[in-house]
Amino acid sequence: MFKKILIANRGEIACRIIKSARAMGIKTVSVYSDADARSLHVEMADEKVNIGPAPAAQSYLVIDKIIAACKQTGAEAVHPGYGFLSERSAFAKACADAGIVFIGPNPHAIDAMGDKIASKKAAAAAGVSTVPGYMGIIKDADEALKIADGIGYPVMIKASAGGGGKGMRIAHAQSEVREGFERATSEAKNSFGDDRVFIEKFITNPRHIEIQVLGDKHGNVIYLGERECSIQRRNQKVVEEAPSPLLDEATRKAMGEQAVALAKAVNYDSAGTVEFVAGQDRSFFFLEMNTRLQVEHPVTELVTGIDLVEQMIRVAYGEKLKLQQSDVKLNGWAIESRIYAEDPYRNFLPSIGRLVKYDPPTQQISGGVTVRNDTGVGAGGEISIFYDPMIAKLCTHAPTRAAAIAAMAGALDGFQIEGIRHNIPFLAAIMANARWQAGALSTGFIAEEFPGGFTGAPLTPDLTEKFVAVACLLDHIENRRKRKITGQMNGRQVNFATAREVKLGDTWHKIAVTPDLDSEADACGWTPDQAFITLKGATLQISRLPNGYRLSHRGVTVTAFVYTTREAELVRLMPVKKLADTSKKLLCPMPGLVISIVVKEGQDVKAGDTLAIVEAMKMENVLRAERDCTVKKINTKQGDSLGVDALMMEFN
Repeated sequence: MFKKILIANRGEIACRIIKSARAMGIKTVSVYSDADARSLHVEMADEKVNIGPAPAAQSYLVIDKIIAACKQTGAEAVHPGYGFLSERSAFAKACADAGIVFIGPNPHAIDAMGDKIASKKAAAAAGVSTVPGYMGIIKDADEALKIADGIGYPVMIKASAGGGGKGMRIAHAQSEVREGFERATSEAKNSFGDDRVFIEKFITNPRHIEIQVLGDKHGNVIYLGERECSIQRRNQKVVEEAPSPLLDEATRKAMGEQAVALAKAVNYDSAGTVEFVAGQDRSFFFLEMNTRLQVEHPVTELVTGIDLVEQMIRVAYGEKLKLQQSDVKLNGWAIESRIYAEDPYRNFLPSIGRLVKYDPPTQQISGGVTVRNDTGVGAGGEISIFYDPMIAKLCTHAPTRAAAIAAMAGALDGFQIEGIRHNIPFLAAIMANARWQAGALSTGFIAEEFPGGFTGAPLTPDLTEKFVAVACLLDHIENRRKRKITGQMNGRQVNFATAREVKLGDTWHKIAVTPDLDSEADACGWTPDQAFITLKGATLQISRLPNGYRLSHRGVTVTAFVYTTREAELVRLMPVKKLADTSKKLLCPMPGLVISIVVKEGQDVKAGDTLAIVEAMKMENVLRAERDCTVKKINTKQGDSLGVDALMMEFN
């Protein structure tokens, strides 16, 4: 077995690989950019090598630097993780030329399957059901328009070398093709160094289901069941699960056998994923094959008990698979929630900054339920604009889907992050969604269930009552604690009012302070230094505010201010602060890099016209005019790095 391997990646996947290597007795080497010098994956590895500046194009994507790091440290093999160089055959070939083992598929398989156009041709030749589309290289937007018209709308414009939702756009009509083509090609070039795209029919109301395959260098290939990945936003997966609530055993077998046939056709010899788009009638069509470890691989590990990273390492070393297809059994249900640095209340705009607090739920196996958290960050770490916004992958496993959902909801309630915005409230709202719980999924789920964007889960009467009671209880505990401070008020008893008024959002609630509150305070055991309180089996997250608290539970976040009756009378007299008028300004909605300014000063624009394009965390975001106006002044230029709400333009 290898004595030392290098991980050509960063973040949570680098940490994940280190854990398996460590369990196998293999030493590890991490590589890092200047921005990642204090990152968790650097701390965890046995050795570390700096490979350059923060931009991935100058560090993690430079093959020569990775090879040099292997030679410098004596690493015998390199694991690419996912993203970056993981699906670049040139990297696999460079490793082979340098006498370094690439822990992944052979270059031929990467070329055949990693390229989305070539993979569709190979799939058709192997007898795999494929989606109608145009598999040739599209030279420009005019040709894309003709092809899309011929296929029929809606169509998917997709990067040939893409993955992870980058370089993908859906065009529902002619008017959307040109810009979709331009954005897809630009994102593809920036993310993968390859701007080729193809176009295929977009299946309406589809589900995204993928099959995990595992092959060795001796011609053996098996499949490890499926993953349902239909909960997506902007083609980026948000929640995954295994198995799929759609499939029956016959469909699972048919999909798995097609995936294995395709893998064998290209002599696939590592872990990989064959992705399908499925109809609600269980019909399915080949989408693409990812020739690497998938982000969502933990749910497969949880339901099969198979460590995929370990298997990849053993296969790369030349070992035969010890597993046969009949050995693969699916046990229970697993769910993965991707925790991103983004603001769900502002249309999921990226968020950067320092993790002032990072306190995930305890990883454990208890009562048949597993909680697992794959992460690459810790308290004090920084989320930057240079890399993917993923903070962690929170997973739960239980005997049934309902139990796994309940465990996930509880784990999300117990996950504390401060310093940046994050999508935990949104994930919690999904867990509480009736359609999600019923398994009636499609890739349009988020757009359909949250058509106006995310504003928080609904505040029900039961939750309102819970929040008001908890706020009053917390206030009572703090007041009682203050009365016991030694030497205060010369030892005299301080009598507090017997009633409180709680301002929950915009509504007022009056509650009596009775002797029962003392009993509840004694029973709950909460102290002011704790960020959570658990009452009657429900966990609420607490952030302290002047005269109150910010409380979160099941995707609902509220502010609760607690006052005496007299204080409440005075608060009601306070004037309401008016928000500044920004209707004549374009403020940068996210931290990012200005890719282009499309308009000029003095130019008349119509509502919906493109004003600028800002790249944040490897995604390009088009900023459009909200009304007809004239550009008065442009305050930024291409190449500028902007913060949130930075002034970009002014209008007449």
